[in-house]
Amino acid sequence: MIMMQAVIEVPAFDTESLRPWPVTSVAAGAWLALAAGCTDEEVGLFVGALAHHLDVESPSGRDEVVAALLAEEILIVAGGLRLLDTVTGMAVVPGCCAGLEDWRDWGQVLTGGSPWLGHDPGPAVEIGVDGGLRVWQDGGPNCHHGRWAGTSVALPPFVLPDLLRNVQQDLVGFLALVKAWTERSGLGENGTALVTAIDRNFTITAPLNLPTD
Repeated sequence: MIMMQAVIEVPAFDTESLRPWPVTSVAAGAWLALAAGCTDEEVGLFVGALAHHLDVESPSGRDEVVAALLAEEILIVAGGLRLLDTVTGMAVVPGCCAGLEDWRDWGQVLTGGSPWLGHDPGPAVEIGVDGGLRVWQDGGPNCHHGRWAGTSVALPPFVLPDLLRNVQQDLVGFLALVKAWTERSGLGENGTALVTAIDRNFTITAPLNLPTD
C-alpha cells in the first residue's frame, strides 16, 4: 500500500522562547506527520517550528510569539510530503530546503512534470517510458547517465490524485486542531488570525484542482 503524508522537519530550537507552550518531545531532524489525530503538544511543536527563525526577544510568551508570526509576510516550514510503501518498507522524505508550503507542486507529476523536492539528498520523480512513476530518495549524485540507484518507491500514476486528496484531508483536519488549540490557549483574535494565515500560506482549504479533475 502506498501512503503519502504531510510532514514537517522538527528544528533544533536554540531557545525555549519560541515554544512557550507544551510541545511533544521529538528529536531535531525527525519528521512530524500532520493529521487530524495529532495531539495539542504536536500542534504546539508545529507552531513552534513556524516561529523557529523569528527574532523574538527572550523571555517571551505565547502572545509575543504569535504576534511575531502574524507580522511575517509569509510563513514557511521545512518539510513537504513523505511517500511510504508499507509493503517494502521504503520511504522517500523531503530533501533539504524543501517546504510544506509547496506540497501542491506534486500535482505537476500528473502532467509529466517533476516538482522540486529539495536537495542533499535530492528526491526526484522518474517517469518511465510506459508512464509509470518511481520516486527516488536521491535522484542527484546516484543518477549518473540515467542509472538510478538507492531508496525508491514505485508510484502508480492513477493513485496520485487520491493520495493528494488524502493529504489535503489530513491538513484540513490538522488545521481544525490548530483552531481548537488557539481557542484553548485563549489567543482570541490573534488565534483566529493565525489559523487564517496558516491556511493561506500552506494553501490548505482552497480547492485542489488536479489535471484529472
